[in-house]
Amino acid sequence: MSLTHSVFLYALGGFALFTLGCHGLLASAHPLRKILALNILGSGVFLVLIAAAGRNPEAVPDPVPHAMVLTGLVVSVSATALALTLLLRIHRGARTKRPGKETGAGAP
Repeated sequence: MSLTHSVFLYALGGFALFTLGCHGLLASAHPLRKILALNILGSGVFLVLIAAAGRNPEAVPDPVPHAMVLTGLVVSVSATALALTLLLRIHRGARTKRPGKETGAGAP
């Protein structure tokens, strides 16, 4: 398999993941599915960046796209953890504040 063929496959796979993530983000109303769709979308972007850094066997590899992907992965994991924590707090808050039910120390 030639180098241009593998770069094309990486770019095509990244574009497919990006498109799938966009569809999930726009078509789903559930917040957890939106968070998962954002992760899939981000993985597609990372794959396209790796494909854009396609290596030429004779040239020195450019470390900048790879550093961008590593930094993006760290940011993506942190943002996902924050989003899941906020979603959990929203879910707990909505569960305890249902109309018609009293919560707290004064409830029988």
